[in-house]
Amino acid sequence: MKLSVPGRVTATAVVATVSLLAGGSIAGAAPAGQPAVAAAPDIPVANVKAHLTQLQSIATANGGNRAHGRAGYKASLDYVKAKLDAAGFTTTVQQFTSSGRTGYNLIADWPGGDTNQVVMSGSHLDSVTAGAGINDNGSGSAAVLETALAVSRAGYQPTKHLRFAWWGAEELGMVGSRSYVNGLSTANRSRISGYLNFDMIGSPNPGYFVYDDDPAIEKTFKAYYAGLGVPTEIETEGDGRSDHAPFKNAGVPVGGLFSGADYVKTAAQAAKWGGTSGLAFDRCYHSSCDTTANINDTALDRNSDAVAYAVWELSR
Repeated sequence: MKLSVPGRVTATAVVATVSLLAGGSIAGAAPAGQPAVAAAPDIPVANVKAHLTQLQSIATANGGNRAHGRAGYKASLDYVKAKLDAAGFTTTVQQFTSSGRTGYNLIADWPGGDTNQVVMSGSHLDSVTAGAGINDNGSGSAAVLETALAVSRAGYQPTKHLRFAWWGAEELGMVGSRSYVNGLSTANRSRISGYLNFDMIGSPNPGYFVYDDDPAIEKTFKAYYAGLGVPTEIETEGDGRSDHAPFKNAGVPVGGLFSGADYVKTAAQAAKWGGTSGLAFDRCYHSSCDTTANINDTALDRNSDAVAYAVWELSR
């Protein structure tokens, strides 16, 4: 970003609980005579962490970072693109220039669905120059990647069209995502029914924050966490500081998740979420210690599952 509770319940139980909270019926339960809609899959946190390990290795091999215009960023993009191409996505690499260096966005479309109703999920793939950027924002990038791969594994064919994105140069002021949004025609902007942003979702002293922008998207995330019995708070620390901002400014409905950066966890927050009060949510924010050791597995697991849940629910 420019800037002991049980860790799991089954996906089926979460879907049922969330649906009852949201509207009194079980998600995926179709009317008589109609096929059932598949529930969102459980995202294996081991798979998400494997992507983080690869991003760490890329940074280590390329000057210790994955920043805009550096070899580590392009290698990160190539890693993600190869996974998506092998999974059957249609990928597009977009170029832009910032600070005299070439930057790249990666866009991945899943075939099928109504292209007049696009559900888009994204994260920034670049780090700052100070470090590998594993929480900021390898965590969001890896969760979005693994959700996309889960779409492929499930052969998911939703009513709406699914699009995933990995943005460049977010750390320089949302440059890549702004370039993408500015390049869309008015008609194509209006076809995006929602943009979901995931920037820092594995913070080591985590909170559970939900964007309060679009009410339907916000309700989806809150209902998921209610099903887990995990309280949430409205996200304020990153407001306007990540890649949802260009979409929001263009009139696209936005939402997302966040586990905290350099704000300090209060005693009340520690009482409901665990962790340590008086310390930052991420003491390694924008620092060299933002490595694979700088991840809370429970937060990464819960948030990755929430990414998939929202993608499935909002694209039906």
